[in-house]
Amino acid sequence: VTKGHVFDVSGNILNKKPDETITVSERWPIHRNPPAFDQLESKTQMFETGIKVIDLLTPYVQGGKIGLFGGAGVGKTVLIQEMIQRVAQNHGGVSVFAGVGERTREGNDLIGEMAEAGVLEKTALVFGQMDEQPGTRLRVPLTALTMAEYFRDVQNQDVLLFIDNIFRFTQAGSEVSTLLGRMPSAVGYQPNLADEMGSLQERITSTRGHSITSLQAIYVPADDYTDPAPATTFAHLDATTELSRDIASKGIYPAVDPLSSTSRILDPRYVGQAHYDCANRVKAILQRNKELQDIIALIGIDELGEEDKTTVNRARKIEQFLGQNFYVAEKFTG
Repeated sequence: VTKGHVFDVSGNILNKKPDETITVSERWPIHRNPPAFDQLESKTQMFETGIKVIDLLTPYVQGGKIGLFGGAGVGKTVLIQEMIQRVAQNHGGVSVFAGVGERTREGNDLIGEMAEAGVLEKTALVFGQMDEQPGTRLRVPLTALTMAEYFRDVQNQDVLLFIDNIFRFTQAGSEVSTLLGRMPSAVGYQPNLADEMGSLQERITSTRGHSITSLQAIYVPADDYTDPAPATTFAHLDATTELSRDIASKGIYPAVDPLSSTSRILDPRYVGQAHYDCANRVKAILQRNKELQDIIALIGIDELGEEDKTTVNRARKIEQFLGQNFYVAEKFTG
């Protein structure tokens, strides 16, 4: 019943056809405890996305939590849509999408695009739009996570949970906290921000044999990474993918910043020595190119030594190689 349908926070189906008869046989509470310690599995295995810059420089952990950081308009939602497409087509996986504080237009576009791509039948979507009450928006990720837990624990499947946008979850919590009359903490956020985030993130985990891998878009207010909302999220993540406005301005998509993005499994023990050495060499070339940009701006590339010229040319080729066209953006890129 769940797959192929769009739900609100209470589990009501929003895209039910007039002639469709749906019988709900089971309902779970959205406030649940995380799996017991003895049921957890520390499964360190790379999750292949097929996106070059991610697989090479910031590999994702199967059953891990990945943060997509970036300001407005740098491509977070497009990257999530591409991941849904690739998981459904390449891995035959089940995806659950939580639209937290989504614009109604964006949500409607996403549903239409997924139906066109033929991946809607393998995905469950939960939406709490911008015009919903803050209490509703605060619970949307919990509803989606409960569905993901059902697929993992009852249907014994590996699940991908997409949350767009986890910042709006924090924002809704702040509004609820204000309505309850709590004293705000730093930058006006709720005093229980860390506790609220932890109760959600601790449930996203691998149990014996099956996993929930979570990809969370995180809006960074005014591109300020010291803001308590993104800073609190960092503690829970296995990998971070930062989308850069500078790279997007060059027309390179996905606009992943390879020097700022991190992964705990970019280690010879997990990805192999050859992968690790290649990734480090690529990062070294890109880092040196970044250092040379100020010199190039002052005196021009012709004044550089031969070795530095070679480095700059290599870096430009690497940047172009790491960009790629997406299925979901085909109508824009051809």
